[in-house]
Amino acid sequence: MRKHMLLMAGLFAVTAAVAQPDRWQQRVKYAMDINMDVTTNRFTGKQKLEYTNNSPDTLSKVFYHLYWNAFQPNSMMDARSQALGQIKVNGRPDWDGRVRDRIANLKPDEIGYQKILSLKMNGVAQQYTLQETILEVTLSKPILPKSTVTFDMDFEAQVPLQVRRSGRDNPGTGVRLSMSQWYPKLCEYDYEGWHPTPYVAREFYGVWGDFDVKITIDKNYLIGGTGYLQNPNQIGHGYEAPGAKIAKPAGDKLTWHFVAPNVHDFMWAADPEYAHITRTVADGPVIHVIYNRDEAMLKKQYEALTDANKRRYENDVQKYISSYDDQWKRVADGAVTVLPFIEKKFGPYPYKQYTFIHGGDGGMEYPMGTLIVSASLGTAFHEWMHTWYQMLLGTNESEYAWMDEGFTSYAEALVTQYYQAVTKNQVTQSDVGTGPRKTVVVDSLTKSNSFIGKDNPHKDAYQGYFALVKSGLEEPLTTHADHFETNFAYSIASYSKGEIFMEQLGYIVGADVRDKILLEYYRQWRFKHPNVNDLLRVAEKVSDMKLDWYREYFVNTTKTIDYGIDSLWEEGNKTKIRVKRIGKMPMPLDILLAYKDGTKEIVNIPMYLMFGAKKQEDVAIPYSTREAWKWTHPTYVFEINHRLADLKLMEIDPSQRMADVERSNNKLEIP
Repeated sequence: MRKHMLLMAGLFAVTAAVAQPDRWQQRVKYAMDINMDVTTNRFTGKQKLEYTNNSPDTLSKVFYHLYWNAFQPNSMMDARSQALGQIKVNGRPDWDGRVRDRIANLKPDEIGYQKILSLKMNGVAQQYTLQETILEVTLSKPILPKSTVTFDMDFEAQVPLQVRRSGRDNPGTGVRLSMSQWYPKLCEYDYEGWHPTPYVAREFYGVWGDFDVKITIDKNYLIGGTGYLQNPNQIGHGYEAPGAKIAKPAGDKLTWHFVAPNVHDFMWAADPEYAHITRTVADGPVIHVIYNRDEAMLKKQYEALTDANKRRYENDVQKYISSYDDQWKRVADGAVTVLPFIEKKFGPYPYKQYTFIHGGDGGMEYPMGTLIVSASLGTAFHEWMHTWYQMLLGTNESEYAWMDEGFTSYAEALVTQYYQAVTKNQVTQSDVGTGPRKTVVVDSLTKSNSFIGKDNPHKDAYQGYFALVKSGLEEPLTTHADHFETNFAYSIASYSKGEIFMEQLGYIVGADVRDKILLEYYRQWRFKHPNVNDLLRVAEKVSDMKLDWYREYFVNTTKTIDYGIDSLWEEGNKTKIRVKRIGKMPMPLDILLAYKDGTKEIVNIPMYLMFGAKKQEDVAIPYSTREAWKWTHPTYVFEINHRLADLKLMEIDPSQRMADVERSNNKLEIP
């Protein structure tokens, strides 16, 4: 498996061309030279961009993102944030607490900007119009199908004060430069056309390609980010080969040279007080952890502690700093621990490195790296799992935020559960894959043969979704990420309901089948920008069921699931049971029947539109499949070969994987 992975990494373009031949992809190749002035917080840049039009269309214009222009008073981001601040949800302003009205108060030397100084295509100057965070370029000559052109751009930028994701001088982390969305980035053109999405709040979409980036900066600064450093023995800072002699050039600056194959963005961060630790996964990638270790900052944090908290460190600031270091080491070690599980469950990691970087304003994912505000393992695992559900699949987050955030949250929950089990030594030894790497794999996490009575690692997602339904603020998952009426509705829909979508899919088709769907989805659609229809077609082929109804109800509408027990009665020596559908969304049902003699059985009632049925999941409990329930009928009656007096308990959805908004009518205990 590992040899195949390495081959795949070397043949990205070939893989992209054959995995899904009827979905063409545009292609970019960036070469950038950046000269950073850490005193003025400005930089100049030269960008050469080779753009290949693999579409069947002739392009008369192109668009670029200029994200940092959002960090100016009265920008779209500023206006939107302030408008949401006027809305109260649960008694609090609905704006993002990191943004609030801060953009309106930025001074001229605190704003962000990206200014285009010149732009040429194939050596010819082009006309362009600046529309805040979007640059519209009217081409002097159209780009024909199956042709490649070269854009040459000179630009300059000012790093904004840290407000959202990117910026400088974050007061929470002390990090000098979090450089995300930092360069003029070509917008994506796909089967739906151009996507010049203005930077209002949230998500991103990019063109697959290769990056060659040179960053010249004060030599005291350490950089971490996307890509592979090409001159480590000249740079040092922990990147050099073991035993190598560092040969830094003369002068006050260093030029860092990175290359990144087959990614759709490039991020970096820099600080003079960064510490750098590494771990190497056997026969796998190098894990970098880069964090701010400014002792003056840490001592100030220690002095701000209460006396009780200082006693936790025996009133010794050095023990406080040592504990801080240990937290970041735990991130590095945790990544090594969970990677084999991740690869077995979700697919191989194809790059040679991944970097966890102290920076940003929370947690934000990028190719080969993430910016995280602290050493929280939960945040680290979440952002890393974005590699699978954004960096390798590249879904348009603006249209399908739930397929990114939700699926990532689903994966994070399982990775966290695995890590916790491993660190508690509740494990069995087993091979992972066919290569030389081995790891511990928890049986209960890799064999989904029973869910009844087990703690659901996704329960927080269900609780969040139920709260959203109760609030009356829910909007369909088809809503564009920037167009939700509230941040509250966006967050729960994208994260919680998206997570439930995947867990509930396992309830519908069977968890083992759902796991096969995920691996096949990864195999077919990595580097392909899939949408929900692409996912559902994979799911249908793997499960041999029709699942378009699941998208129609759970994604396209806000209709809810609610089933209940209606009545039971005896006829002869058998019992008739009637269940009812109260909510507007039909679902298949698992019904647990427990008898007074200690035996149990599960009755599965498929939903008519599935044209199929889930196979038995729990081999310890007898299982039977009944006639499908037609969605037009509000009630359904089935029969069991027991007298009513034999029955002790009946429960609809005993695994609680179905997002039933009213569970109180799901269970009946018979004295």
